[in-house]
Amino acid sequence: MRRALLLLAASLVLAGCEPLALSVVGAGAGAVLRHSLFEGYSYRTFTAPQPMVTGASLVALDRMGLSVQSHARHENGATIIAASEHRTIEIELEPVSADATRVRIAARNGGPFFDTATANEIIAQTGQVLDSVANSRYSRPGGYRI
Repeated sequence: MRRALLLLAASLVLAGCEPLALSVVGAGAGAVLRHSLFEGYSYRTFTAPQPMVTGASLVALDRMGLSVQSHARHENGATIIAASEHRTIEIELEPVSADATRVRIAARNGGPFFDTATANEIIAQTGQVLDSVANSRYSRPGGYRI
């Protein structure tokens, strides 16, 4: 009942501003649709060479039980395609410099929608693999200490 009264009050207040209210609602719906359908990519730049980030991404996929369908190197970096029963994952790795790599991940659930949670988890797992490699490298005797 309270919700109905709030909606009625809001509609009375906005009755004179109907075109404005409709454009605001339309803009919000457009933003949600655009994010869900077209902006479902997850990005991150890692401070590590591209071959190292590629290896860490492959380990992350294995940890998550995702099978690698293809892995191709090209002049602009590398592309990894992975899949599970209900997901298709595309990972693009692009070197920013000799020591930095940009990763772009799209996880699709079989339709037009993206699964950004899965893409974000792949990025998080890749970061954990890279962190464990860095920690083991710098904690060895004679290695660098942070």
